[in-house]
Amino acid sequence: MVTIKLYVEGGGDSNDLRTRCRRGFAELLRKVGLEGRMPRIVACGSRGNAYQDFRTAISQAGADEFPVLLVDSEAPVGQVSDSWNHLRTKDGWERPADAAEEHAHLMVQCMEAWFLSDKDCLAVFYGQGFYANALPQRSDIENVPKADVLDALRNATRHTRTKGEYRKGTHSFDLLARIDPERVRGASPHADRFFATLIRKANERP
Repeated sequence: MVTIKLYVEGGGDSNDLRTRCRRGFAELLRKVGLEGRMPRIVACGSRGNAYQDFRTAISQAGADEFPVLLVDSEAPVGQVSDSWNHLRTKDGWERPADAAEEHAHLMVQCMEAWFLSDKDCLAVFYGQGFYANALPQRSDIENVPKADVLDALRNATRHTRTKGEYRKGTHSFDLLARIDPERVRGASPHADRFFATLIRKANERP
């Protein structure tokens, strides 16, 4: 079987947050249907670190290894299969010689946009005081600017009794473990491509 190594943006410089990041992604991918064929998840901290770690990994990958880069797009993206072009235009990141289009994936426009696809999960997680009307009511979550996503989450959670205002890291990875991946896939074409790629590669033989 192919061994997938997923290099994700997230976790900062804290060992605790990196553990939370790995745990959140692992639980989400388990629910996608990858239990028993789970990728090895590497929480890289910054976007730049994720790209550099991925570059090293793909230059050293064997025939039975499939490195994957997953970062926030930070901005609108064109076609779903155009990740490397977006990363080159926005960040100046060139596609490594050994990388194909399927090696790069984007959370559009940020990971928190995925949470907007599962408002029921947000309501249960935050409980009393959660204000769902502060969240964007549109279904095309990839077109909500990153700043608007984060502002909406803070506004919706500001008066919650137990959790308090949304905090990146502290809340984000717990939410990642709880959201319904099928709702994410239905609302985000880029997320659907990401999950579909992992499922396909997990079933391949080198």
